[in-house]
Amino acid sequence: METHRAERTDAKPEVGPLASFVRFVVCGGGVGLLSSAAVPLLALLMPWAAANAVITVASTILCTELHALFTFGTGRRAGLRRHLQSAGSATAAYVVTCAAMFLLHFVQSSPGLAWEQAVYLGASGLAGIGRFLVLRLCVFTGTRGETATVRPLPAATRLHHGDLRLAW
Repeated sequence: METHRAERTDAKPEVGPLASFVRFVVCGGGVGLLSSAAVPLLALLMPWAAANAVITVASTILCTELHALFTFGTGRRAGLRRHLQSAGSATAAYVVTCAAMFLLHFVQSSPGLAWEQAVYLGASGLAGIGRFLVLRLCVFTGTRGETATVRPLPAATRLHHGDLRLAW
């Protein structure tokens, strides 16, 4: 016996790679630009690496929520599992930006704010591409640990015991 089920009309269509990359750049880039302004300001109060860590944690939490809701089209908040997974790629981004800044200060003992911004944004851009790939391919795939909501068919399309006919 074969039963037919109607397609769910409320299911969100998957966001394509190009659209999700554009959304990633807008959301992540916007938060990244704000972060790049916040790090040097916060670095006036504490060591640069600590300021970068504080801003990286705050911006990662914000971006993970934005990416869950808008970038990758899940339509819901990220949840603890995705925040923890996203933290791994943020840690790698933190290492990349710190290494770039330490390299800048090694090459030039007292670079100006413009050089620091350029190096930080460049390193953040490269780390961002890596983050996009990790988030798209591993974190927001929609296949791990998620269960689909199964709703019963409307009463008009349900089969009843008397509706079954046997073919001879």
